[in-house]
Amino acid sequence: MGWSNGPPSWAEMERVLNGKPRRSGMPLAGEPVDDGPWSRKRGRYEPPGGEPTIRSSVPYAELHAHSAYSFLDGASTPEELVEEAARLDLQAIALTDHNGLYGAVRFAEAAAELDVRTVFGAELSLGSGARTDEPDPPGPHLLVLARGPEGYRRLSRQLAAAHLAGGEKGKPRFDIDALTDAA
Repeated sequence: MGWSNGPPSWAEMERVLNGKPRRSGMPLAGEPVDDGPWSRKRGRYEPPGGEPTIRSSVPYAELHAHSAYSFLDGASTPEELVEEAARLDLQAIALTDHNGLYGAVRFAEAAAELDVRTVFGAELSLGSGARTDEPDPPGPHLLVLARGPEGYRRLSRQLAAAHLAGGEKGKPRFDIDALTDAA
């Protein structure tokens, strides 16, 4: 069982403690279950079928969309956002959840299956209120879009640093100078 699969089940713990052999088809301890970001709880993304695609004559990319990971601000899962982007024939779609890249993996998986171009980003809350207090905290917000893998890495570092500097859940403290340097 890999480190990313959560705690072992009681049946798995009993099997290990009693020295019973592994069932066929089960991975060895420490062996990756698969080559993707899924687990026993969530399988590989399967795109829906049936709905016709609307062909667009105007190129358009949605660059500010929240998923359900932006609690009380977005309602759709990352997969649903990509499915709708594919149905509407958008040029690309950005996932910009509040203060994090929470749905990025699911978003990327669905986009790869449906051949939708992606942009990753985040809407940073620059005010002093905690994100957990209300759906959209007061104060200024800054929409940041990552440019390529290097931009994603830089944004990830800034998000992590802000969450650590904030000292409590839902209250990141962004350093504007560090954001400017990372841009």
